[in-house]
Amino acid sequence: MKRWVKMIRFIGGLCLVTLLGIAYVSYLCHNSLCLAPEHSSLSPRYSVSSSSSSSKSEIPSSPASLVKQIGRFPSKVNIESVAFEEAYDMGFDITSRDVIVFLHIQKTGGTTFGRHLVRDLNLENPCNCPKKRKRCDCFRPNTVNEQWLFSRYSTGWKCGLHADWTELTDCVEGALDEYEGTSRKRRYFFITVLRDPIHRYLSEFRHVQRGATWKSARHWCGGQEFTSLPHCYKGSNWTGVELDEFMNCSYNLAHNRQTRMLADLTLAGCYTGYNTTADQLERDRILLQSAKQNLASMAYFGLTEEQATSQYIFERTFHLDFANPFDQANATLSAQAIAELTPAQIERVRQLNSLDNELLEFARQLLHERFKKLKRRDPHFRRNWLRVIHPHKIRQGRGISLNFVS
Repeated sequence: MKRWVKMIRFIGGLCLVTLLGIAYVSYLCHNSLCLAPEHSSLSPRYSVSSSSSSSKSEIPSSPASLVKQIGRFPSKVNIESVAFEEAYDMGFDITSRDVIVFLHIQKTGGTTFGRHLVRDLNLENPCNCPKKRKRCDCFRPNTVNEQWLFSRYSTGWKCGLHADWTELTDCVEGALDEYEGTSRKRRYFFITVLRDPIHRYLSEFRHVQRGATWKSARHWCGGQEFTSLPHCYKGSNWTGVELDEFMNCSYNLAHNRQTRMLADLTLAGCYTGYNTTADQLERDRILLQSAKQNLASMAYFGLTEEQATSQYIFERTFHLDFANPFDQANATLSAQAIAELTPAQIERVRQLNSLDNELLEFARQLLHERFKKLKRRDPHFRRNWLRVIHPHKIRQGRGISLNFVS
């Protein structure tokens, strides 16, 4: 009898310890910050080795070869997304079900580009931009609420403040259904703008130094909102932060921001263990390759440093012209900011944005490939390019040097 009593007590003790352990782990892993969703494990689409910093995935790194193989990788996106070639061949139909979706990455010149979209496109029915209102109504012709543009200055931040690729692809269809009061299938033309990583990073640093936080961003990924991401600062903002302190925060989302915002974060566990040392190299390689793939599959992207080329590609891809040209911003302020840094600080910024540096090099090659392809197909290239680089001299036509990308 005593033996049975001891056995029952022993089993009861094990059960109690097990329950306490489960409760403790659940407490530590609140909001799934320890356990990634089932679909967020490292995807078999990528063969990635973490044994060496020079290791490469099986995905080709060159733009042309990557674009050719995009079809091999099944997408998790459940919306109809239009790629560059299809956008050029079929065009953008503003009267049908086509929607341009602008993925606005911080400090890339996206605010200026966003204003171009709502104010400067030559349309039969341009966006209506009332005075003293930040947003414009970009409705399809003969409709009262059907949007053809999903952006900050048209719909507002419907998918969250500066929503990234993961958020937008998961949210945009439902957000438009709710806005328009009806459920429908649309064709989505994703677009974005990239910028030199060092200049972009320093611009974000200065913006944060002045009080910006973007703390209302949702960070939606894998069906949940990650609200418990740590902040680099105490209090309401990081006003007055010095560059070294800004760089030393390991979970600063400014690091490699462009790569993170263009990647499918579910492939690497969303924000689980973000910027921890465990498998960091493997995670970085997956995010970089995913960002390259998503960029290559977008209908359009531009580069802040190549405004004329970017404008020409947009106009020929969408068969839409801008009334006012893109201005190439003077780089004096950025150059001055860099000149104030020590060589060690510049190198540190470069290291913190190594993925963005590789992404930009890929983007630059891909941009030039698209330019060349469109140029070959354009029977009126000289006139169209001249209108971009010298809009006020288009009628003269002679005596003007055409310095374009070869």
